[in-house]
Formats: sequence, structure tokens, C-alpha cells
Amino acid sequence: MKIALGVCGGIAAYKAAEICRLLQERGLSVQVVMTQAAQEFVRPLTFAALSGNKVITGLFGGEGEPNLDSAVEHIGVAQGIDALLVAPATADMLAKFAHGLANDFLSTLYLATTAPVILAPAMNVNMWQHPATLANLEELRGRGHSIVAPGAGYLACGMVGAGRLAENELIVEAVLATLDARIQSSSFERKHDLEGETVLITAGATREPIDPVRFIGNRSSGKMGFAIAASAKQRGAQVVLIAGVTTVPPPSGVELVRVERTEEMRSAVLKHFQKASIVIKAAAVADYRPKAIAEQKMKRQGTGSVTLELEPTADILGEISRLRTRQIIVGFAAETEHVLENARQKLTAKMLDAIVVNDVSQPGIGFESDENAVTIVTRAGEEQVPRMSKRKVAERVLDAVVELMRSRAGVS
Repeated sequence: MKIALGVCGGIAAYKAAEICRLLQERGLSVQVVMTQAAQEFVRPLTFAALSGNKVITGLFGGEGEPNLDSAVEHIGVAQGIDALLVAPATADMLAKFAHGLANDFLSTLYLATTAPVILAPAMNVNMWQHPATLANLEELRGRGHSIVAPGAGYLACGMVGAGRLAENELIVEAVLATLDARIQSSSFERKHDLEGETVLITAGATREPIDPVRFIGNRSSGKMGFAIAASAKQRGAQVVLIAGVTTVPPPSGVELVRVERTEEMRSAVLKHFQKASIVIKAAAVADYRPKAIAEQKMKRQGTGSVTLELEPTADILGEISRLRTRQIIVGFAAETEHVLENARQKLTAKMLDAIVVNDVSQPGIGFESDENAVTIVTRAGEEQVPRMSKRKVAERVLDAVVELMRSRAGVS
């Protein structure tokens, strides 16, 4: 698949080189388009070397006499890309896009393409918060464009606040999610088999505080749960997504509930449980929490050891299994040994309909990765899902859920 990467003029333009590399690592072809201002910060040769493609620097070609091929090149690029990413997107370019102005290659390309658009703004905090910028962003969101919001912190201008380009990984994740959604929506066999269902999904990690600055947590990124939520939404379900701590942006079009501690997740799950027909517990919930939380930061006491007394957290999965009326309940298990044996035991002990288990000791899958390899265990048997993107794994999990629904209804 091919991506057009638009690079606008701003100090964050240098980060676009790393974004280009990350996109290529995901197997994407990248066509870089630079504005004139962007070339004041990074030379086109940098992107040409990284992408292996000619870098487009102007509407009528580069140096020398204009030519007809350059004059219509934006049409060819517009028709040949699967998505348009602009990172960094300046306030000026957002305004051009919002109001349909087209006086350079990038703004003209924007008007000419029907591909999905992902925008990663970066600018001064006052520019980001200006009513004109906010109005332009609202207009662009209304067109269905994905906005990867900037982070907050120390800015190049010396001010502190929102406006710093989002982390490269977040931007790339947004692109991949958009491409996955496009593949699904353009598929001839697009599925609508979850229409009329309400799917409750948990994702991410929970954190249990030790003191005001320390906590017990885990490495879950939320990518797997978010992928399931996006897939379920696409298949027609109403989705309630209860998310703990995550490192990637949540999918759009779902009811999002943010939590941090395990008890907060339990309360949110119980609040929404009865309206759900399907529950998928993909969150990595802390099994233990400190019995006592220090009110002030614990100070280091020389070289002596410190002992924490832990107590178990709530067993959310077991609790909802006992409360169920009609719900199909799917659990997740991350294991490092006796993977299938532990999964089968959990399936029985928690009274689940299915459990999705993976061996997180294997490199490159599971926590923080874009890929996974799992086994879906039900009472009827097991399905091995080989290594693939988490979005594709999500589809296989939902296929298994639909099969459980049909089996319960007596439909072959």
C-alpha cells in the first residue's frame, strides 16, 4: 500500500524523517510531499534517501522550466495513494484544507484525493488554542479525517503547553488503523454480523499506586483491545470500550470510558455489563495491589530492602461470569509457560465461553507489539491463529464470537 506523507514547515519537520522510516518498516511505500517552508528545515535529499522515491517539492516541478507532467502530477499521486498523512500539519495548512484553498502541491493533492486523511498538527500553543484553528479542526473532523492530537510540554518557541507533534509511534498507529479500516470497508465480503449487538470491551493496563509517584503496572499498550473495538464497530456493533492506561489512540465511534485502577475498571464494567450481549476482557488487569498506599513519596532508606504487602484485586472476570444472564464472555490470558493448560483451566474456572491465550515470552508478539499470535480456546476445541497484525487477530476473535452466538441459537 502507498502513503503520501505531507511535510509542512515547522521545527517538527525533522521528525517526519523517522515517521517515513517507521511507515516503511510496516511495509508501506511512502511518497513524500514537502512544502516550500518545510525545505527550510529538512532537505528533500533526506526523504529521497529514506523513501527511495522522488520527493515532490512543488506544484510545477523543481528547479528549471515547468513541464506538463509536473502540472498534473498531483492528480496521479492523488489517485495512486491509499492514505494521505500530513505530519507535521501547520496551522496554515489546516486552514487551507478546511477552506479548500489550493496554491501548492500538498493543498492541491488534498483536494484531488479521495483517500483517507490523517493529520498530525504541530504548532505554538497559542496557535493551537486559537478559535480559528479550533474551528478548522472541527471542520476537518466533520469530514471524517483522523486528527492525531499534539502532545504537551516544552515547545521550540520556549513556551510550555499543547502543540508538540505527537509521538511518532502514535502517528504511525493512526495510519495503520486507517488503512485496516479501509481494507475492511472496501472488502466485497464486508461483515455486518454484529448489528444489533452491544459489545463491552476492556483494554490496556491498570495501575495500582504504591505512593503518589509509584505504581504496580504492566506493559500492556491497549493495541489488542483497541483493534477488537474497531473491528466490532465496523461489523455493526454498539461498542463500549473501557480503557485503562494505553499508549495508542482509541478507535473512533465507540463509547469510551477511561479508568486507571482495577477497582475503577470493575465499577465501569459492572455499570455497563447488563446492557451488553458480548463481553471481551482484553485488558491486562493487575492481580495484586499494595495493601496500604503511602500518602507521601517513599524515601530511599540507604541500601536496605523494602517489603510491600500485597493483596489481591477484584476478580472482574469471575464476578461477571457469575452475574451473567445471556452474555457471551471472552477472556484473555497472557502466559509464559504451560500456555494451553493454563488457558483451559481458566476457561473452566471462570465459566467462560472462550479464552484467547498467547505466549508473551515469544519475541515480537503480545505486549506493545503490532502483531500477535494466539490460540482461541472454547469448550468445543481450539483454533490456532498464527502471527499476524492485531487487527487481523481481532477479526478472528470476533469470528469465533459469532460462531458461539450461532451455536447458542442453534444455527449452523
